[in-house]
Amino acid sequence: MVSLRGVTKEYGGKRGAKVVLNDVNFDIPAGRSLGLMGPNGAGKSTLLKLIAGTELPTRGEIRRRGRISWPLGFNGGYDKQMTGRDNAVFVARVYGEDPDEICRYVLDFSELGRYFEMPMQTYSSGMKQKLAFGLCMALDFDCYLVDEVTAVGDDRFREKCQRAFAERRAQSGLIMVSHSFATIRAYCDCAAVLVDGHLFYFESLEEGIAEFKCLLRSLENA
Repeated sequence: MVSLRGVTKEYGGKRGAKVVLNDVNFDIPAGRSLGLMGPNGAGKSTLLKLIAGTELPTRGEIRRRGRISWPLGFNGGYDKQMTGRDNAVFVARVYGEDPDEICRYVLDFSELGRYFEMPMQTYSSGMKQKLAFGLCMALDFDCYLVDEVTAVGDDRFREKCQRAFAERRAQSGLIMVSHSFATIRAYCDCAAVLVDGHLFYFESLEEGIAEFKCLLRSLENA
């Protein structure tokens, strides 16, 4: 389970502080697959980073039970001067895993070949995503965070990613950000809508989607 207690996230700017989360109290139950929706710029990706711990809240506390992944689709956190292998070894040690086993899995899964031994600054964006996805699949998490990305590469590689992801999801929770209702329906069983710094939970996925569609229409007509 992930619990947010009095969580506020603000960013400073020339026009004043931008409030992404405003004193949010929210519980995400363990083992559920939650679709996180909200207008552009609402702070969905920021919320995933807060849950992952790659960013800290301005105020409040985030409690995590179990092992939470970093957001798939987020390529930050890697040292671009280091090789793919070196980054994999670093991640393995952070999570207390066998570096050799993790590297064997990631090299095989990512299909990076000789680039696995080269600095990440030489990678294309697709290669970085393959490395990140392979690393995430190499580790067992209690909850996976997904930011708009469920697979990368060509059709064959996308199918490979989807099979691996389906195996992990069978025993893990999920928090997914996506603008695609079809994707949300395919992966999620409940919903949350982030708007104006507030987070609203819907036990019914379809009710959450309906409320978000209504919100979008009101924004278009404003």
